[in-house]
Amino acid sequence: MTETILIIDFGSQVTQLIARRVREAGVYSEIVPFNLAEDAFETLNPKAVILSGGPASVTHQDTPRAPEAIFKAGIPILGICYGQQTMVAQLGGSVESSDHQEFGRADIELLDESPLFEGLTEAYGTTDGITHTLRVWMSHGDRVNKLPDGFKIIARSEGAPYAAIADETRRFYAVQFHPEVVHTECGATIIQNFVHNIAGCTSDWSMAAFRENEIAKIRKQVGSARVICGLSGGVDSSVAAILLHEAIGDQLNCIFVDHGLLRLNEAEEVVKLFNDHYNIPLVHVNARDLFLGELEGVSDPEEKRKTIGRLFIDVFEHEANKLGGADFLAQGTLYPDVIESVSFTGGPSVTIKSHHNVGGLPERMNMSLVEPLRELFKDEVRKLGRELGLPEPFIARHPFPGPGLAIRIPGEITEEKLNILRKADAVYLDEIRKAGLYDEIWQAFAVLLPVRSVGVMGDARTYDYVLGLRAVTSTDGMTADYYPFDHEFLGRASTRIINEVRGVNRVVYDITSKPPGTIEWE
Repeated sequence: MTETILIIDFGSQVTQLIARRVREAGVYSEIVPFNLAEDAFETLNPKAVILSGGPASVTHQDTPRAPEAIFKAGIPILGICYGQQTMVAQLGGSVESSDHQEFGRADIELLDESPLFEGLTEAYGTTDGITHTLRVWMSHGDRVNKLPDGFKIIARSEGAPYAAIADETRRFYAVQFHPEVVHTECGATIIQNFVHNIAGCTSDWSMAAFRENEIAKIRKQVGSARVICGLSGGVDSSVAAILLHEAIGDQLNCIFVDHGLLRLNEAEEVVKLFNDHYNIPLVHVNARDLFLGELEGVSDPEEKRKTIGRLFIDVFEHEANKLGGADFLAQGTLYPDVIESVSFTGGPSVTIKSHHNVGGLPERMNMSLVEPLRELFKDEVRKLGRELGLPEPFIARHPFPGPGLAIRIPGEITEEKLNILRKADAVYLDEIRKAGLYDEIWQAFAVLLPVRSVGVMGDARTYDYVLGLRAVTSTDGMTADYYPFDHEFLGRASTRIINEVRGVNRVVYDITSKPPGTIEWE
């Protein structure tokens, strides 16, 4: 049986990154909200537990706590930020609200040898009387001020005297900083040390193992029932469809909806992929008029997403009836979709934006959801796609949202705007490929702004749209930095777009990171 690390979620926006780091160590992990953790702990029988961060304060009454059973089970536990604070409070120590808060980068001193920091003390610890520091990422207002019995300090910072603590007899460890984020030096190594050195897990989880396990889960869930998979044109839904076909064969029918919001020539590329490479039944529905008609006059981004989601469901229902009915609808929902859309049941996490493929189905459809990729990050989906044999050019494509160009046109959507954006986006991506930069960038796209500006073209006055260019680097889409194009590239792309795309006379480049911005504009 696959070894499991249970991650108890207290509402942190980066809890999913803990799961990612554990998986990078080759160990399977599952996240559960704190209010369901006790039952999950009994069911999963994990090798170890990680307590996530969260926005609550341990100093207040009725804030989340970890199940008492985990502290009595004799297994290793790692507390992170809020997880450290609730561990300390529940085991007899104390936590206080601090005047010295820490948000962002901080330096900690490694004070003692510890299996949690194995491999780091030589580079960052104390040698020959010289103290070295480790750069970490903090996000806390409270801090520990008294340790429970059996604990010692193994690292400290200016704002957190108990930056890392350990009870090595019971194998309880806790850190005030966030090792799961990329801003913490050697953070992945710290989590790997916990998983391997302390919990004793072996690296028995991989995409090959996920593929095998997920196929078994799909077969168990679906049985002999029929499944409809909704294709959006992106990598996620395509990988989900191919995995489902491997699991249930002819019980699967795919429906590809051309909602009129796709990139240039995208519909043809998707149909060609499924017809040329896979013998999967595919229904191609041209619903362009339906979607654009319903979106006419709609400007609010949430209303756009919900309208598109509703229409997708309507089309699937109609096509399912034509095919003779189906018991399940399959979707390519991913972990980041879930965390940005839904606060875990009873949890304190905050909804950022809704996703059209998260949130369930209308009761009238009498269908259940199959979401085989719900536990994966985008880069893991690509690994699974390679495992399933998808063509590399398709796997390496940048992410594309289900609502398509609708959320890249702030304000009302029109056919004119869509045509302008398609052409401009194609020119932009062509320049990126010609520069050999496509694979260095996580996601690049153009945004047609709801702004017109005055320009001069051919000695004549113009009053045309402003186009925004966006390109970011990331590993999982949870955080991102803008790509640092040189000015020569930006000038070349801008010139081509203005010369080749009628309706645009000004181009700007978005240099916002995530956070504070999201990758998409809406």
